[in-house]
Amino acid sequence: MATTVWPRALLLVLGGAALLAGLDAALALLGVAAPVGAQAAPALPPSHGTLMVFGFVGTLIALERAVALRRWWGYSAPALLGVGSLAQLAPTPGAGTAWVPRAVVLAGAVMFAVVYVPLWRRQRDPAVLVQALGAVAAAGGAALLAAGVSVPAVVPWLAAFLLATIAGERLELARLRISGRWAEPLLVAACAVLVVLAPVTLLWPAVGYPLFGLALLGLAAWLVRYDVARATIRSRGLPRFVAACLLSGYAWLAVAAAVSLLAPGSRSGALTGSAYDAFLHAVFLGFVMSMIMAHAPVILPAVLRRPLPYLPAMWVPAVLLHAALVLRLAVGDARGDIVAWQWGGMGNVAAVLAFVAVAAYAVAAGRRGRRPTLDRSRPARARQEGAA
Repeated sequence: MATTVWPRALLLVLGGAALLAGLDAALALLGVAAPVGAQAAPALPPSHGTLMVFGFVGTLIALERAVALRRWWGYSAPALLGVGSLAQLAPTPGAGTAWVPRAVVLAGAVMFAVVYVPLWRRQRDPAVLVQALGAVAAAGGAALLAAGVSVPAVVPWLAAFLLATIAGERLELARLRISGRWAEPLLVAACAVLVVLAPVTLLWPAVGYPLFGLALLGLAAWLVRYDVARATIRSRGLPRFVAACLLSGYAWLAVAAAVSLLAPGSRSGALTGSAYDAFLHAVFLGFVMSMIMAHAPVILPAVLRRPLPYLPAMWVPAVLLHAALVLRLAVGDARGDIVAWQWGGMGNVAAVLAFVAVAAYAVAAGRRGRRPTLDRSRPARARQEGAA
């Protein structure tokens, strides 16, 4: 076990370091006190997006896929994504070397896409295909960033990466209640449209963003219609917590779709200002972070072979995440209230850190045997591990 678990733990440390750096950068961008301010680390605030998407979430997803692949070279993807993202923060001897960390991230994204080739050969499944589409979007976004394209212009690529990856994982569980013959093809089509529209938002934003919003709305509708969360929300314990996180995330996805469809920027060009902030955080905080909270109790044990028992305290950071995001978007962005925007952002940072703390305590308590793993969570965990 030592030869397989500890390298995974080290890669998780890379992802955790990227998370902490990304949250610190978020505080700096909010204009509030941060442990490491922009003056001490000028490269920190501009790296916020890539730290969170590639350094944190990308490293975790690539690690989970490497575990599923069961080949040593698959771990190069999370290693390159984590190292490259953190390397952006290191002082560079000159402007001519600034491209190196971005190239490392690009190499990690390419390797991540390559991982899906043997996975697809092993199991020619629509869920794998949807996730592979997300990996292609990740590689495309990393290539644009390496070429010097600004992060705001690449956001649809990054969104398509995470949306398709998460949708593919949800499809594996949705099969428990799918009844129509068109359900799986519809999801593949929706995710393919998102990936195709990513370059359209870059080349023709006035057309691309409204279409991207329609695709987001279609994906949200599919998830609500077919996901098992609508049934498990009436359960107790872990299944109910997971379902609440999932359904909340789908609601935020619909909010992002509305912003992309209705914001003035989407009709004249790329999203800017408050509309950009609302779209960005509805997707990456409201949706993606909700999915992480939902899947952590069932995915992390499969990666580290350590139990992560459900604790009722997990509801606290989950509720705080959504309440703070409502404050940030509905009052801060919609009404131009800077104070509400800052407090909402700080609440989001606190929610993420609180969830990490609760999860760490749950793992420690599980290893000491203080809390037994709940029987109610075992079927869901078995299905997740079997899919991996």
